[in-house]
Amino acid sequence: QVQLVESGGGLVQAGGSLRLSCAASGRTFSSYIMGWFRQAPGKEREFVARIDWSGGSTYYADSVKGRFTISRDNAKNTVYLQINNLKPEDTAVYSCAAGYSSALYEYWGQGTQVTVSS
Repeated sequence: QVQLVESGGGLVQAGGSLRLSCAASGRTFSSYIMGWFRQAPGKEREFVARIDWSGGSTYYADSVKGRFTISRDNAKNTVYLQINNLKPEDTAVYSCAAGYSSALYEYWGQGTQVTVSS
């Protein structure tokens, strides 16, 4: 069992930056692929980024490439999402997820709200 708690969201002006954190409980954090997803009001949840267990491999949605960076610190059981040059369309609830496969994330956090003003 893994519990995930996100933090770092907030209200920011367009062009600003945020770093989201996702703290995980449990001793097997380093075994999981970690992903970030977001859901904007009235829209379906969409994939943002993922990182493999070692941090050596990352993958991003086309819409965030070049602006978002996912990373992890297995010693701290934490995965991060650095978001630069924020745009109003980035406004969403951002959630992290953990799984043994990128096709199936078994554990989800509650999410953290990111609001970008123009």
